[in-house]
Amino acid sequence: MLIKVYGSAVFGIEATTIVVEVNIDKGIGYHLVGLPDNAIKESNFRIAAALQNNGYRIPGKKITINMAPADLRKEGSAYDLTLAIGILAASDQIRSESIHKYLIMGELSLDGSLQPIKGALPIAIKAKEEGFEGFILPKENANEAAIVDGLKVYGVNNIKEVIDFFDTDAPLEQTVVYTRQEFYEHLSFPEFDFSDVKGQESIKRCMEIAAAGGHNVILIGPPGAGKTMLAKRLPSILPPMTLHEALETTKIHSVVGIVKNKGLMSQRPFRSPHHTISSPALAEGIYIRT
Repeated sequence: MLIKVYGSAVFGIEATTIVVEVNIDKGIGYHLVGLPDNAIKESNFRIAAALQNNGYRIPGKKITINMAPADLRKEGSAYDLTLAIGILAASDQIRSESIHKYLIMGELSLDGSLQPIKGALPIAIKAKEEGFEGFILPKENANEAAIVDGLKVYGVNNIKEVIDFFDTDAPLEQTVVYTRQEFYEHLSFPEFDFSDVKGQESIKRCMEIAAAGGHNVILIGPPGAGKTMLAKRLPSILPPMTLHEALETTKIHSVVGIVKNKGLMSQRPFRSPHHTISSPALAEGIYIRT
């Protein structure tokens, strides 16, 4: 039986929908094609253990899985849940009438629990663009994906919740985020506030001028003088981000994987690379927004 399940791959800060085709036929073997990397090739071991520990199994038949488009490189372990649900549906262990309506992503632990993924926000944006009804992903990424209006986002803790959702119509809790309301609520409450600084009048004046005029500023002084403390608070006196800037910034942080359990970023980010960092690493490996 042939079943199609949908996942997504992130390239840069944009997502591309991946069609996972699972075919089960007579014979023996497990064949995974479509340019998967080693993390995806190893997924059959995680899937087998997760299914067994939740009362299901990988069928002892010939399983062929194609990840289309086959000419795009797929990376990471976030396809575990996609592949597992596809195998269960293709082997008639669960019902599959509504699987095509959902985009499914998540990394499996051996007990069936789900680990967070990277790039949930750009994946959710792409899912909405392509008309999916919902997005099923790990609970830690639910707030991040729920930023996208018009898409049902379901955060789950275990593969058994997803199985019951498709097989027995057991409800999943939908994560709802009121994006604009949360964005404007947190806009005026920075984590590090410039008004906290006591004294340091001359450098405070310099930083205010730099912020107002869009200038660069270099802070020089002995350890403990307050350079990093002041630099951390500089974003709080910069103009507030627009909603569009906040979405762009959150997408970048989502791809890096540092937006877990958070929604839309409403404050300009601050980065503190080590003073021994090389110029190429500073320019290419770290994103700094001012």
